[in-house]
Amino acid sequence: MGTPSKRPPWLSQSRLVPSIFVQTIYSEVHHRHHARQELINGRFEPALERPERADLVLGRVEEVKLGPVRGPSQHGAEAILRVHSPRYVEFLQSAWEEWTKARGTWDALPLSWPTRGFRQIEPEHIDGRLSYFSFDAATAITAGTWEAARTAADVALTGADLIRGGEGAAFALCRPPGHHAARDLLGGYCYLNNAAIAAQSLIEAGVGRLAIVDIDYHHGNGTQSIFYERSDVLYVSLHGDPRQEYPFFCGHPDETGGGAGEGFNLNLAMPWGTGFGEWLEALTKGCRTVADFGPDVVVVSLGVDTYKACPMGHFLLDTPDYLRVGETLAGLGRPTLFVLEGGYALEAIGPNVVNVLAGFEGG
Repeated sequence: MGTPSKRPPWLSQSRLVPSIFVQTIYSEVHHRHHARQELINGRFEPALERPERADLVLGRVEEVKLGPVRGPSQHGAEAILRVHSPRYVEFLQSAWEEWTKARGTWDALPLSWPTRGFRQIEPEHIDGRLSYFSFDAATAITAGTWEAARTAADVALTGADLIRGGEGAAFALCRPPGHHAARDLLGGYCYLNNAAIAAQSLIEAGVGRLAIVDIDYHHGNGTQSIFYERSDVLYVSLHGDPRQEYPFFCGHPDETGGGAGEGFNLNLAMPWGTGFGEWLEALTKGCRTVADFGPDVVVVSLGVDTYKACPMGHFLLDTPDYLRVGETLAGLGRPTLFVLEGGYALEAIGPNVVNVLAGFEGG
């Protein structure tokens, strides 16, 4: 894929080694988003993406004394609008008010979608707008969704600031997650694409090449679509085969990029029942591709729904395996921003996420 790009002044050779401690960025504002239910498995069930997820990860970070924890800095709307369309951002800001006027104070969910043969025209009524800007019925908008999503973007951007300031690694403890959110679509519990927003901010700060390694169980359709026609961002995703797994319509191996981005998108799709040995082989292959690309910075979409007991996954990774995951990512020898994505086995989410970070530190 060519020789590495010229590094910006703030990125010296000495900064290509992970720091001893991974700093964590976290905000309690995520509690303001708390969906009560989602449509899944043919019925309404309690939402799996809940505040406890981030709380448990933070608790484990503090328990093992992984490193310092700090709050995010505010970055304004401009960084978000570099990735998401103005109409979509305006919708997220106004959707709850529109919904409550029309429907009441229960969770806002879409009604129908503009699929094959339908006109792609934004409706005026909130029912239609919810459908137009979404692709599933599992991603509710609540009273605090916009505040939580905007703050999650600030968490990721603060992590990018730390990398730009010379840190070898940082962990953006984001909630809600982001990698399913496209330029103008929400879904998969995601509203703003935290990893993409942080990556774009680093590109604009002078990073010539950046790689995103997505280890969430589900394909990051939003991240892929945002960077699909670009050659300055390599996207590598390890995920459940879309012939079996959500989001079903994206993430196939033949999706390798478009236009100037041809060859800069790598999908490593694996079937249900994949164990750690086969999964680690895929990660090693992905890391070789990243090394050949020669990025200045790596962003990791850190999902642990690959865990063997996760209710949203069908892979068989166990808690000790995540140490090896972190060690393998450390082998890239690049400043690395970790951004939290999925993981829904509450009893294990803290140890699994922190093991990746601890493995990275040890690696």
